[in-house]
Amino acid sequence: MGQDRWLALEERLARMNMASAKTLVTPTAETAPRSPSWPVGKLALGLVVVAVVAAYHAFDLGQYLSFEFLTTHRERLLAYAHVHSAMAVAAFILVYCVTAAFSVPGDIFLTMVGGFLFGPLVGTLYVNIGATAGATLAFLAARYLLRDWVESKYGGQLGPLQEGFKQNAFNYLVTLRLIPAVPFVLVNLVSGLTRIEVGTFVRATSLGMIPASFVFAYAGRQLGMINSVKEIASPPVLLAFTLLGLLALTPVLYRRLAPRRGKGNADRKIG
Repeated sequence: MGQDRWLALEERLARMNMASAKTLVTPTAETAPRSPSWPVGKLALGLVVVAVVAAYHAFDLGQYLSFEFLTTHRERLLAYAHVHSAMAVAAFILVYCVTAAFSVPGDIFLTMVGGFLFGPLVGTLYVNIGATAGATLAFLAARYLLRDWVESKYGGQLGPLQEGFKQNAFNYLVTLRLIPAVPFVLVNLVSGLTRIEVGTFVRATSLGMIPASFVFAYAGRQLGMINSVKEIASPPVLLAFTLLGLLALTPVLYRRLAPRRGKGNADRKIG
């Protein structure tokens, strides 16, 4: 009898051990290990950007964004733009958009090409479309890839820049676009690290680029028509150089007019 009780007790202990072992081995919803969430989208986008930039340098695509290429193929480019105007416009806007999106240098050259092929006014319009689209893509890419990391690492150092955008993001960005010494590519990338809204970035970029785009498009139109050194001293070319010099004054003029406009709007709201 005592032996039967002892066997029953051992059997019960064995069952308890098996049940506890199953509980430890079988993962539950709370205890199951979670696979790390890798930023696949960021990694893929980063690889695309690196691949495009590497291809640009590996295949020496910069040779097509040079004045030597423009002067060598000037007549052919003009003829193509005249015969296939729609294709030429679409190709120009696409090339400008891609170069701006991947931060490839050559924005000033492409602006002058736009003026050379389509004229200062129409060329400025096409430049504005392509450059604004490409700048917005670069802005969004920088925000998606880098903003969280930069804010966590250099948040304190970005304080003044964030404050400037916070006070008046539109005027702040327009002023940066009007300064010729500030690289177009740099403004796109740095703006993506701030909290500026996408719509504000697009409007300020489109407006702020107009003066410089027109001046460089006009210069490209005049310089593209030069056939000899003597023509450099012609009135249209001299006017182009004069406009390039006056372009440096546009930020000063804008800063003088912007407060007045804001004050006038405030007065109208109060009235």
